[in-house]
Amino acid sequence: MAIDIVPLEPLERGQLHVMRVRGAFTALVLIGLAVAAELILAERFPLPGLVAAPVLLIAIWVGLIAPSRRWRHWGYAFTGSELHVAHGWLFQVHTIVPVVRVQHIDVAQGPLQRAFGVATLVLHTAGTDASTVGLPGISRETAEDIRDSIRARIGSAQ
Repeated sequence: MAIDIVPLEPLERGQLHVMRVRGAFTALVLIGLAVAAELILAERFPLPGLVAAPVLLIAIWVGLIAPSRRWRHWGYAFTGSELHVAHGWLFQVHTIVPVVRVQHIDVAQGPLQRAFGVATLVLHTAGTDASTVGLPGISRETAEDIRDSIRARIGSAQ
């Protein structure tokens, strides 16, 4: 049995900005906790930067480097009969959702996503294990087009 390779589309660039803002927020929280730990440990350990230096390196990774690397490893394709969602570098996940298994569709958009013009398409399928598949970082128009296409196919199948 031959496996058809479906070319994947990258996420919208706005999702990269969403990931960067979330990473920067996490980095700021880590730096704040490190500064607090430095102040608490300053009396016992007179080595400044004992906690802050490693945390600063982690914060740089989380806030600056990781978001672009994570964004590059996302992709999706809608073939009309299936939605393909792939992500991950070390642990790669490629989920294929047949349209006939979709029971419910959501298009979600929080304030940060709205600010950068992206949305998340959420498909709810039959079954219990991994019955929800989310596709973040596509334009709202694309999410609504896919939703409407799936809804039309589900309606014609009944």
